[in-house]
Amino acid sequence: MFFELRQYKIKPGAQKQFVRLMEEEVIPFQVKQGMTILGSFVGETDESVYVWVRRFKSERDRARLYKAVYESDYWKSEIAPRLPDLMVQGGVNVQRITATNRSVIQ
Repeated sequence: MFFELRQYKIKPGAQKQFVRLMEEEVIPFQVKQGMTILGSFVGETDESVYVWVRRFKSERDRARLYKAVYESDYWKSEIAPRLPDLMVQGGVNVQRITATNRSVIQ
């Protein structure tokens, strides 16, 4: 099992709209496709920061879920076209991480 720690840089003034998109559309859609979303977060003092964490059972599981989400007509026609207005181009940092033995998040 491993996790993705995904950090996005949000355009000035777009944080509320981006969070609404994530919480009302992106996360529910991805969960419906089988993704496990452990949480999403905003910067406490920096409105350009949005972070979320997803968990995958294996690389095979990740590849299957990526395909189900990112190759879907819904993602391509409804979600993806709206993201450039909200996110800074190139402002995505994705880290694959694994929990340590004593981590409560498993």
